[in-house]
Amino acid sequence: MAAVPDPNLTTNTSQLDQLTAHLEEVQRLLSRRRLVESLVSRQEMPRHNLVETVVHRENLGQLAQLLNSFDAAETARILEALPTEDRLLAWEQVRKDRLDGILLLLLDDVREELISSSSHQGDKVAVNAFELLEGRLRQVTVRNRNDLAQLRPIWVDLVDPSTEVRFWVGEFFGLDLPDPASLTDLEASARFYLDDNGEVHLHSDFLLDSAGQSQNVAVALILHRDILFSVRREELPVFRLQRLRARTQPGYVTEGKDVLLDLYAADVEYSADALEDVYSELESSGRRVLDPQVTDDAAAHILAEIARSEDLNGRIRRNVLDTRRALSFLMRGKFLSDRQQEEARQIVRDIESLDGHTTFLFGKINFLMDATVGFININQNRRVSRLTSLSIVFLPINILAGIGGMSEFTMMSGHAGLSWPVAYAGFIVGAAIIGWLTFQALKFIETRQASRALESRGSPR
Repeated sequence: MAAVPDPNLTTNTSQLDQLTAHLEEVQRLLSRRRLVESLVSRQEMPRHNLVETVVHRENLGQLAQLLNSFDAAETARILEALPTEDRLLAWEQVRKDRLDGILLLLLDDVREELISSSSHQGDKVAVNAFELLEGRLRQVTVRNRNDLAQLRPIWVDLVDPSTEVRFWVGEFFGLDLPDPASLTDLEASARFYLDDNGEVHLHSDFLLDSAGQSQNVAVALILHRDILFSVRREELPVFRLQRLRARTQPGYVTEGKDVLLDLYAADVEYSADALEDVYSELESSGRRVLDPQVTDDAAAHILAEIARSEDLNGRIRRNVLDTRRALSFLMRGKFLSDRQQEEARQIVRDIESLDGHTTFLFGKINFLMDATVGFININQNRRVSRLTSLSIVFLPINILAGIGGMSEFTMMSGHAGLSWPVAYAGFIVGAAIIGWLTFQALKFIETRQASRALESRGSPR
């Protein structure tokens, strides 16, 4: 009797074959894109940039169409199988309405990599509330006051809210929510304080490093009746990462202060990842700087890259120092439980470990800056040396031309009655004597200045 095939095994094999075929199709598109871009970049043609842009958009359009035709689970598996560079490019082609569903299905390290490195910021939803459900955060989009009445949130997140939205949310919970546009106008002393109603206010900077541009985004954080309120103008990878962790890991947070500490911890992690990018960029710049054949154009590009790295390193340092001040305020004010105090101390230790890295990077940046400028000076000295050699070549010709065209011939041979050989010989001897006297005078002045310098160094003070 023939063996009956297992239907589950057949189904799994079929799904695996389909996933493999789809992965190969995505890899084929990515390989073709790299090949076409390489060929276009080597060709010298009119409107080169326009052609390159059209080809680039066409390839990305095909990739986006293919990826968005897969279901969420299949897209997640394909993203996990791709190399990092291809993964980031493919991730940016996924539609925004599918992002969160795919992120929940990814491995933890891949999920955090995509959130930290992707330029996807998502659509700005004015108000999101988060409540605990079976130990996990449940996200609810809030559109009006009635939606809040049905919730018991531990975190209310507002992204670029209007005045009207801030008013009815604040009125419902009994607090005043600040305008995110005015957060940067606060004095340093007013960034962390406890008001008369018992609300804890913290105005902190969070790093945003996206698409080659970095900035510090001011965020207002308010603890009111064990609820955390966050108000900001930009969507941030740190906040998305925090939401996904709390939604996928049971017991990750239990109250608003846990969410606050985890936001700070995620911000430190994000800053550390950005520091790793600075290290890799400076390593690449360093290899090019140490090339003995550095042209002025290459040096200009290197200086621009180093300047960007210096800017990002400075923003990272400012960001982590601001986070340390906020944690110090929470610990000194005794707003945290014993467990939370220990967690805050661990975050502070992580920040201190980053201080050494930022200091080292500042030193490396200064070295690369000096080395690049030094190569530019060497190139300039080479050009000046070529000009000097050229002037030496024409110096005898200039001397002969000057002597041959001088008017002393008429004066000395015509009026004084001297023959022209005597007139020219006398002029040359006189010029040589004047030159020798000038040389001796300069030598005497230099010797005298050197003697005075030695005497001033040796004299007691």
